[in-house]
Amino acid sequence: MNLKKSLVAATIAAGVIGAAGAVATPALADLRVNVGIGVPVAPPAALYEPVPPAPAYGYVWAPGYWAWNYNRYIWVRGRYIAPRPGYAWVPERWDHRGDRFHFVAGNWRHEARRDHGGGRHR
Repeated sequence: MNLKKSLVAATIAAGVIGAAGAVATPALADLRVNVGIGVPVAPPAALYEPVPPAPAYGYVWAPGYWAWNYNRYIWVRGRYIAPRPGYAWVPERWDHRGDRFHFVAGNWRHEARRDHGGGRHR
């Protein structure tokens, strides 16, 4: 059996067949893995990027940020993210812990917790 057929079979096996015969697969979780080794050099100041018009109503602007790439920082441009009702986008950031800087990936936070650094809606 080739890989494509194996993936289809696994998807169907993992799904639940409803009364109408439709296959419902479990929702995929947004899983991010961060390796907390830390960077000894602070990231540069954020770059200014003009915010382009939103592609559709409700989209959230995620500002650009500095990412660590092997031995240097690289700028990752800002982008629009499809809305997630009831949640606010918290942008990527660098936390200073001790003598190192640790990257914290952007994530969605429930609106009730927005006072803890919620995202910007445009």
